[in-house]
Amino acid sequence: MADRDTLPLPLEVRTRLAELELELSEGDITQKGYEKKRSKLIGAFLPQAPGKGMDPSVPHERRTPVTPGSSSRYHRRRSSGSRDERYRSDVHTEAVQAALAKQKERGKMAVPMPSKRRSLVVQSSMDAYTPPGEEHIGLQDTSSGSEGEGSMQGEGTPTSSQSSINMENWISRAIHGSTTSSTTSSSSTQSGGSGAASRLADVMGQTHLGKSDVTSYTTDSIQVERPQGSTTTSRSTPKYGNAELMETGDGVPVGGRVSAKIQQLVNTLKRPKRPPLREFFVDDFEELLEVQQPDPNQPKAEGAQMLAMRGEQLGVVTNWPLSLEAALQRWGTISPKAPCLTTMDTNGKPLYILTYGKLWTRSIKVAYNVLHKLGSKQEPMLRPGDRVALVFPNNDPAAFMVAFYGCLLAEVVPVPIEVPLTRKDAGSQQIGFLLGSCGVTVALTSDACHKGLPKSPTGEIPQFKGWPKLLWFVTESKHLSKPPRDWFPHIKDANNETAYIEYKTCKDGSVLGVTVMRIALLTHCQALTQSCGYTEAETIVNVLDFKKDVGLWHGILTSVMNMMHVISIPYSLMKVNPLSWIQKVCQYKAKVACVKSRDMHWALVAHRDQRDINLSSLRMLVVADGANPWSISSCDAFLNVFQSKGLKPEVICPCASSPEALTVAIRRPTDDSNQPPGRGVLSMQGLSHGVIRVDSEEKLSVLTLQDVGTVMPGALMCVVKPDGVPQLCKTDEIGELCVGSIATGTSYYGLSGMTKNTFEVFPMNSVGALISEYPFTRTGLLGFVGPGGLCFIAGKMDGLMVVGGRRHNADDIVATALAVEPMKFVYRGRIAVFSISVLHDERIVVVAEQRPDSTEEDSFQWMSRVLQAIDGIHQVGVYCLALVPSNTLPKTPLGGIHLSESKQLFLEGSLHPCNVLMCPHTCVTNLPKPRQKQPEIGPASVMVGNLVSGKRIAQASGRDLGQMEDNDQARKFLFLSEVLQWRAQTTPDHVLYTLLNCRGTIASSLTCVQLHKRAEKIATMLAERGHLQDGDHVALVYPPGIDLIAAFYGCLYAGCVPITVRPPHPQNIATTLPTVKMIVEVSRSACMMTTAVICKLLRSKEASAAVDVRSWPPVLDTDDLPKKKPPLLYKPSNPDTLAYLDFSVSTTGMLAGVKMSHTATSAFCRSIKLQCELYPSREVAICLDPYCGLGFVLWCLCSVYSGHQSILIPPSELEVNPALWLLAVSQYKVRDTFCSYSVMELCTKGLGLQTDSLKSRGLDLSRVRTCVVVAEERPRIALTQSFSKLFKDLGLHPRAVSTSFGCRVNLAICLQPHRLGKLADQGTSGPDPTTVYVDMRALRHDRVRLVERGSPHSLPLMESGKILPGVRIIIANPETKGPLGDSHLGEIWVCSGHNASGYFTVYGDEALQSDHFTSRLSFGDTQTIWARTGYLGFLRRTELTDASGERHDALYVVGALDEAMELRGMRYHPIDIETSVIRTHKSITECAVFTWTNLLVVVVELDGSEQEALDLVPLVTNVVLEEHYLIVGVVVVVDIGVIPINSRGEKQRMHLRDGFLADQLDPIYVAYNM
Repeated sequence: MADRDTLPLPLEVRTRLAELELELSEGDITQKGYEKKRSKLIGAFLPQAPGKGMDPSVPHERRTPVTPGSSSRYHRRRSSGSRDERYRSDVHTEAVQAALAKQKERGKMAVPMPSKRRSLVVQSSMDAYTPPGEEHIGLQDTSSGSEGEGSMQGEGTPTSSQSSINMENWISRAIHGSTTSSTTSSSSTQSGGSGAASRLADVMGQTHLGKSDVTSYTTDSIQVERPQGSTTTSRSTPKYGNAELMETGDGVPVGGRVSAKIQQLVNTLKRPKRPPLREFFVDDFEELLEVQQPDPNQPKAEGAQMLAMRGEQLGVVTNWPLSLEAALQRWGTISPKAPCLTTMDTNGKPLYILTYGKLWTRSIKVAYNVLHKLGSKQEPMLRPGDRVALVFPNNDPAAFMVAFYGCLLAEVVPVPIEVPLTRKDAGSQQIGFLLGSCGVTVALTSDACHKGLPKSPTGEIPQFKGWPKLLWFVTESKHLSKPPRDWFPHIKDANNETAYIEYKTCKDGSVLGVTVMRIALLTHCQALTQSCGYTEAETIVNVLDFKKDVGLWHGILTSVMNMMHVISIPYSLMKVNPLSWIQKVCQYKAKVACVKSRDMHWALVAHRDQRDINLSSLRMLVVADGANPWSISSCDAFLNVFQSKGLKPEVICPCASSPEALTVAIRRPTDDSNQPPGRGVLSMQGLSHGVIRVDSEEKLSVLTLQDVGTVMPGALMCVVKPDGVPQLCKTDEIGELCVGSIATGTSYYGLSGMTKNTFEVFPMNSVGALISEYPFTRTGLLGFVGPGGLCFIAGKMDGLMVVGGRRHNADDIVATALAVEPMKFVYRGRIAVFSISVLHDERIVVVAEQRPDSTEEDSFQWMSRVLQAIDGIHQVGVYCLALVPSNTLPKTPLGGIHLSESKQLFLEGSLHPCNVLMCPHTCVTNLPKPRQKQPEIGPASVMVGNLVSGKRIAQASGRDLGQMEDNDQARKFLFLSEVLQWRAQTTPDHVLYTLLNCRGTIASSLTCVQLHKRAEKIATMLAERGHLQDGDHVALVYPPGIDLIAAFYGCLYAGCVPITVRPPHPQNIATTLPTVKMIVEVSRSACMMTTAVICKLLRSKEASAAVDVRSWPPVLDTDDLPKKKPPLLYKPSNPDTLAYLDFSVSTTGMLAGVKMSHTATSAFCRSIKLQCELYPSREVAICLDPYCGLGFVLWCLCSVYSGHQSILIPPSELEVNPALWLLAVSQYKVRDTFCSYSVMELCTKGLGLQTDSLKSRGLDLSRVRTCVVVAEERPRIALTQSFSKLFKDLGLHPRAVSTSFGCRVNLAICLQPHRLGKLADQGTSGPDPTTVYVDMRALRHDRVRLVERGSPHSLPLMESGKILPGVRIIIANPETKGPLGDSHLGEIWVCSGHNASGYFTVYGDEALQSDHFTSRLSFGDTQTIWARTGYLGFLRRTELTDASGERHDALYVVGALDEAMELRGMRYHPIDIETSVIRTHKSITECAVFTWTNLLVVVVELDGSEQEALDLVPLVTNVVLEEHYLIVGVVVVVDIGVIPINSRGEKQRMHLRDGFLADQLDPIYVAYNM
């Protein structure tokens, strides 16, 4: 490395550059402004000619690549000279860098970057956002584990980053061009160039959370190219844009294909992880989540039990007043001219000086008016003891002070709250709840504030959400009437009445009021006076919020007790001039200042060698959030800079406070500067187990604490265990600090239960004896009492997250995230850390606001490094890290982050992040153990009669066809073609088919004789024009209608074998035509028959673009038929020959054709006729696609066999007129109707709001006896139920709706609902006999366990209809082929006369075929030949009898074996996961899941703005974990309609998978979960 000290930059230029850099990182100046000033500063020093070997367009690597041997380089070399003095290197940032370097050493690991649609990326670009308002530029309050005004978190840490980017880095960066600088950027600029990013450029941020060392990789893999003639730092070869940072593990570029990214994710997840915890099962089913076993090696507390610490005696000074009002009276009358409070305007000029005289007289005036001028004389609105809200803005302390003392004098109880800015302010609803529970009816406010409140058009102040009705009362003197001469407030000694109520926001966002009694108020002021050594007429500068906490106690209360002069600096002035408080200290020679660490930090940023700063007058600098573990760096850095300006080290006094216990401890200002303050360098590992260990081995994960002084005078302090019995801690144990003193709050107002349980505590020693008869107050602070009685605070109870049995503090996590350089991508102060409970453990979520100018890659880079850093330092995984656009996290009134509200938004999916990285694979270690399959029971397991292992064998059958007598004339014919000829002779004019168009009018109809004649002509055409032989295959490509039926019978008359094919869609030829072509080819069709329109379509340009037109077989157009009839109709010789082929694409994307013989076809029709009681006098409405399965049979065959009239409604017409089907059913008074799920869904969605108008149009469904959904899947119970419910008002009987079940080997196994004898008339009163609830967890283990409705993990299943006559069913084990007992889950096998006779495939896969169509059981009845349906289900004997008095067996279909996913040894059905996912967010309209290389991929359709896409990622991941114990690998968010659905309304998950892997989905967002 070239030594940078040789660069000729004068010290002041370097200093100025450092400040500029810091301003930029804080957001105080824009990138442009920064560049302008920077180039101006160093213009003179830049080498002019690029030949000098310094190409300014290339940011140089700041470090040589770290190899395992160069660990000494982790610790930055301290360069000589004074420039390092100003910004001390900060331990934590260094630790973070080292941790990251360590991770890097361990090996490269790839986190695939999420893919985002362009429109979504643009959304987060510069132009789309206005830069955040000034309050978020550098001056945000931060807030993380807790939520007050800027409550420290990270406010202190600002210094941590700035101090560690040491001067070398700054200057080198200044010289080699800022990374995004417009003047010097070129294509090779690395956009991650600041500090650490380039140092780690070759690491792709990975969350490798494992402990194991995986082949560490050395630097050889980094190409290092030295620029010619240059001896400066080596740099890696530039690639395009940011490729160097973003090259992923296997060299997949960022925009790489999905399949490559998934492969990379799989490789990453294969790496060894933390050892999983011990796992076990109890009982057959209960998948027990792992129970956390304590680690035997974890550190345990070994010290002696602590003793309660007593503060020094509270010395009662003789002239101390007896109450605060008495003090006010004394000073107001003795020295009325003495200044009490000086307020500032936004320019830092004194605006107003309130003297003690004025404060006294005005307070009296307020007291009088509050008591006497509200309400009437007889019924005053306020009486002593009533609560009153004080609503004053932060820039008006004088009005607040007057109102506060006015209330004390009137003996009413002030409740100071924030000004509600809008009706929906974050958290203001909870404030309203507090006001309501305090019974507040009056709000005191100032004139200006009253004018600024939102008003309704009539000028009324609207009621804020959740607030009680309030009377707003302005306390300005000019609006008040003068009290009469004889009226005087009653000034008593301090007593046990409530003095005021201070509000506090809890972790969950609820707001409580802490009541402080008058005696506590006074004692607290006395204790502060004693410990801070306050004396009369001292001047004190207050930057804190004067309405609560330290600002109120010092700046409003104690100051009056001691007649001090307070200079109040409003937050708005600090935003304009962060140095204002330091200037006021100098100007007024103030003795005391009250600040937060962020005020010190801002002063550091803003401080320009101002000659006139002199802080020697300060004897005490109270750091209000000094208890925060991370404030120490602000304190140190501040002292470093200002020691030369007269600041004495002993002046800095951190204090600890809490709303309940008031001031807990404060460091006393000592004169003895030799005694250094207490420091503790503790091991984070130890802290996470609740014990104090001074860190020895690794310097990486340590927490450095500063003491907050000793216990308050007159108080007792002890430390108790944070959970369980409040036992005293041991001396080396962390616990909750508790204070026993008069000077604390007494209760949560109006909440006696919470006060007893969480406010007060009775600490006990190890033997269980109380240490005091008086209750202590819990402070909510975690810490310990160190040597010399010094108190150390390690965190807050509110920020505590217990993950895997270890405790982590939100503030610590925030600090680690903030120490990850570069901080360019997120706003320092706007970062929230909280935990959510998923799968019985807390999971850490980090949300930060992203700067609008950071690129995707930068942010992702930063995120992945934050994950590593947190893992390296805290040994805990982050479950979710989200970046949101700047300024979008909910704020507290003073600009901090409203934590609980942010968490709420996250959980309900309305946070709208612009980047999300989830790491469930690395965090979730308590999943149940993967299932080990048990060997099933073999034949030896005692088959006795029909029992297997003690249970009835699961078998059932429909009615026996042989014993059923019916006057079925069609039975005597073997072939359907003969039945048609017979009907044409006997009932020529009987109408068989009526086709409706979309207006509901008859488009065409066919009588028996018309159908016969059409069929004859088609047969002639086939013989003459097609020259076909017997048994040739003919593809029928027709739209749903009558032509299709005629063509089918024409083929039978000609002895050909028809195959019905769905025609190509004219608007979508490219995707639909290849399927047609495939079926025509696979079925070996010798010719195609179709209509003239489709003929034309097949010859169109689009068609020839999609497939090769020349390879089609001959196409016959049946719109132009020959006139003559055939000489002779063909009569097949053998009924077992082929009647037709049925082709269908299964949901797994397989095209399967099955062969239907004449025998099977006739048997099928007969079975349906008997089941549905079909006769020529019947009318049946059919709204199904007529191309395969039961839909085809009902559309084309049944009417001819049974003679009933079929009213045909093509489902495509419903898209134009959704009411078509139901109107037809009503109009034709139909008793039986058949539809598909897609039709039912169309009606439910399309007609949901129109039932009333349909009723008025006379729609009546009361005659419908059966409405059957034709399906090849588990019944969709939610859809059928909502359909039934929706149309109940139109007369639909609740039991009319049922489902059928068919599959490839048997097109219909079940059909029709049971017409249940006893229950048919009871309507809905009885329980639904057809639904059972099973335990989803047992189902995953292939077991059926019935549970009660509504029990957790219950899944409702509906039986699939009544088994058809002539059908036998048995449930068999799909692996061993043995029979199973009742209520066992297995494969449904079927034996029936209408089974298909086999697959029709070109490839002749005989093994596959014989297994599916001719299987035998391995034991038991080994003779019967069964067909395997490929569906899992179970049989259950119900308690119900059907009309004939027999008990019936219900078949429950669970799902297809092909679709089921084997994950972690368990069997999951996609539909169950999809149902859970669809429920999680209102914008998810549809969902499909599939697996890819053992990863679960979830695709969701988003109905909403693209901004919501990323909200879905955590929700989807959470619900699948909670309900299915599975980790989602990839979440894909797509537009509506992307998930392909077939004609039966079934999801084509495999097509979706292929489309996803081939990058054809154009997803809005793809998240790869780590």
